[in-house]
Amino acid sequence: MEVSGHIIDILNRKIFKGIITIVNDKIEKISETLDEVQDHYIFAGIYSAHIHIESSMVTPYEFAKTALKHGTIATVSDPHEIANVCGMDGIDFMIKNANNTGLKFFFGAPSCVPATSFENAGYEIGVAQIEQLMKRDDIWYLSEMMNWPGVLYSDPIVMQKIQAAHKYKKPIDGHAPGLKGQDAKQYSKPGISTDHECYMLDEALDKISCGMSIIIREGSAAKNFDVLHPLIRLFPHKVMFCSDDKHPDDLITGHINLLVKEH
Repeated sequence: MEVSGHIIDILNRKIFKGIITIVNDKIEKISETLDEVQDHYIFAGIYSAHIHIESSMVTPYEFAKTALKHGTIATVSDPHEIANVCGMDGIDFMIKNANNTGLKFFFGAPSCVPATSFENAGYEIGVAQIEQLMKRDDIWYLSEMMNWPGVLYSDPIVMQKIQAAHKYKKPIDGHAPGLKGQDAKQYSKPGISTDHECYMLDEALDKISCGMSIIIREGSAAKNFDVLHPLIRLFPHKVMFCSDDKHPDDLITGHINLLVKEH
């Protein structure tokens, strides 16, 4: 099977007329052509670089049915909301329910359950549980390290969770709204590589200077695209898109595709 069209090449920043050859439901090759092609644009599938599926108020299976229609083919998903209520059983449920949906869910190990010591959560994910999760092939990273004071002041439990991620060579996702300057440098020092909580441009620039990648968030609650979009031009290789949370009525309207259109 062959499909032709105007192919958008993100890495090389060009659009070319091309033919995609598909064999056994997989792309075998992409060929540039000088011939006429179908009058549409072909774009790579879209990833959401950070999301809590639970915020959509549906299961991963139902989320995929709608998100796929908007071109989302994969998500980097933090299941800390269900873990707050159901612990390890909740994480297992999310992973199993996400199987065979046609959308790839890359789940992380929730680093902060409960989110703060003041919460009355249903469960606690401690160092032993993080170690257990990090061993698993279906857990891809240590998800958002919300306890940024614990990182800055080297809280023993926080640092043990981070070390567990390093032990199994898995990335560490960040969550540090407003941190700049020396604080941003200290936060990134243990290997925390991303942040989706930036709400000021200078804050994002500071974190990029510390080696972090910035995930521009535009969800149902927090919306940071208008402030942070200059980063796309300035540091295209250090920027990703996410929604963080996406309520069902908003998900029906669109997902990361709306950010792509906006840009």
